[in-house]
Order: sequence, then structure tokens, then C-alpha cells
Amino acid sequence: MANLRTGIAALATIAALALGACSTPADADPADSQAPAEETTAADETTEAGTVEIEDNNGTLTVNVPPTSVVALDNRTFETLAAWGVELSAAARTLMPSTNPLKDDDSIPDLGNHREPNLELIVAAEPDLIVNGQRFTDFFDDIATLAPDAVQLNLEPREGEPFDAELKRQVTVLGQVFGKEAEAEALNGEFDASIEAVRAAYTEGETVMAVNVSGGNVGYIAPSLGRTLGPLFDIFGFTPALQVDGASDDHQGDDISVEAIADANPDWILVMDRDAAVSADDPEYKPAAQVIEESAALQGVTAVAEGNIIYMPADTYTNEGIQTYTEFFNALAEAFSA
Repeated sequence: MANLRTGIAALATIAALALGACSTPADADPADSQAPAEETTAADETTEAGTVEIEDNNGTLTVNVPPTSVVALDNRTFETLAAWGVELSAAARTLMPSTNPLKDDDSIPDLGNHREPNLELIVAAEPDLIVNGQRFTDFFDDIATLAPDAVQLNLEPREGEPFDAELKRQVTVLGQVFGKEAEAEALNGEFDASIEAVRAAYTEGETVMAVNVSGGNVGYIAPSLGRTLGPLFDIFGFTPALQVDGASDDHQGDDISVEAIADANPDWILVMDRDAAVSADDPEYKPAAQVIEESAALQGVTAVAEGNIIYMPADTYTNEGIQTYTEFFNALAEAFSA
């Protein structure tokens, strides 16, 4: 019996040694054998992949990625969301230009415009993300009350920050939220290239005036301050043809007479046709080109006489995103080069 017990003990010792040799090689790192730690790390990575932290105008936000229900209200972002195939649970489709394929998509509940929006539709959409901004910014608190669990993302260009950098910031953050980082980088790259093209083509010292045509009237867009075209004077270092005290960022521009434009005699005139985006079907609509180029008082202006009038895309007023500016900058660079 003693010999039998001794033999069994010896076999058990050999088996234990063999098992130990297989599971922990002499040169292995002991940490590599901690399987539970690896499983915990993998679980943590999965959790982190479900959210992303971003910075918007109101601070740091944690956003589900991908969002499960998205409401779109900021018209600067409509073209980007459509191009990226983002599915919307509700949107301000009334604000979308006719060039956006989502405008006529009746499967997307339409909140209307910012004057009388149907915010109750946001409740029915049960969003976890609301892309707010521009015309709907003032409804932030109302929306927060209706959808307290939703993240409101506001990436409207901030006052005092470089406008071109702010447009790129908007696209970059949207790329993070919707898993479109490469597409966002491409959009920003095309935008940067268009800026460089204008800078290379513009002849320093040539005078520039920006105007807005609405209701058949010409409004003055002030350098730096004015709506839509004002920031271009800072981006490109344009020489203003005219400086007006007390200028505003009014959406129709500031009052100016065609005689004042004629006296300023700009080498170039940049134009946003506001009505082209909102009332082109109105029988009373007068295209900006007709208003400016057929004005008797402006016939002697250098920009008119030499055909140096550059019009923004027709849908600009309701589509002021990075693609609109890229398109316009490329047209501007081509005109300057010619």
C-alpha cells in the first residue's frame, strides 16, 4: 500500500508540474496570464465606443454614436446631413432649399420654419440628438423642456472667432458624431483649397463691395460685420470700397442708395440674392442680376462696366454651410484670375 500511495503522489506531482509548464512559460509576463483583466478591458472599450465627447458652443457634451434618433434644425448643416445619408426623425424641412433632396421627403415630419415652428413634433420623434443652431437657437430652452433627455448640439459660428475656422469646426464635430471623420476631413480640405485659390488670385488693393438684393432693393453688407459676405473681408484681406458707420448684420443688409455705390466705384461687387432662395417662384421676384446690371445709376461703376460682379449660389440664404462657401470661393477665384 505504501508503494501504491508513493506512486500516486509522484504521478500527481508530475502532472502538476506539466500543467504549470504549459500554462506559464518561464519567459512569459505574468500579466499576460490575467484573462479576467483582458475581458474587462474589452468590455470597457465596447462601452466607450458607444459614446463620444465633443465640444459645442455650450460646453462638453456626451453623444451616443451612432445617434438613434436625430432632429435637424440648423440649415447650415442640412446639405452635410443629406450627403452623409443621415436618417432624420424630424427636421425643419420648410427651411431647406429646393436643392436638398430631404426637403420633399414627406417621411420626415416637418417642424416648419423658425417663425411658427411645431416643436411638439420633437416630442414624438423621441430624439437622442438635436442638431440646433442659427435660426432655431432661440428655442434652445423650449426644446430642452420638450426633450430633456436629448443632446442639443449647437455649432453655429461663434462671434469673435474666425468664420472659416468655425465652419470647419462644425463639419469636424459632425464627422465625429456620425462616424464620418474621413468625409469631414475631405470637405474641410476642399474648403481650405478654395480659400487658398482666392488668396492667390486676388490683386491686393482692388476694392470690393458686398451687397444683398431683397425685394428689388440693394442692401449694403458691411465688411467683417455683415451677414454672409461680411466675413470674407477678414478671410481674404479685401480692400473695402466703402465703410459705413453704424452698419449692422441685418438679414436684408443696410439701406444704401445706388448713388452711394456709384460714388464708391468698387472694382468688384459680391452679391447675395436673398429672394432667389425664398421667393424665386413669386411673379414679383426680380433677380439680383437684373436689379444691379440694369440700374442706370450703376452703369459707370467699374465692377458693372467690366462684368466684375460675382453672385453667390441661388440657395445661399437657406443653405449657408461649408459647401456653399466652397462653391462660391471657387467661382470667386476663377473670376479674379480671369
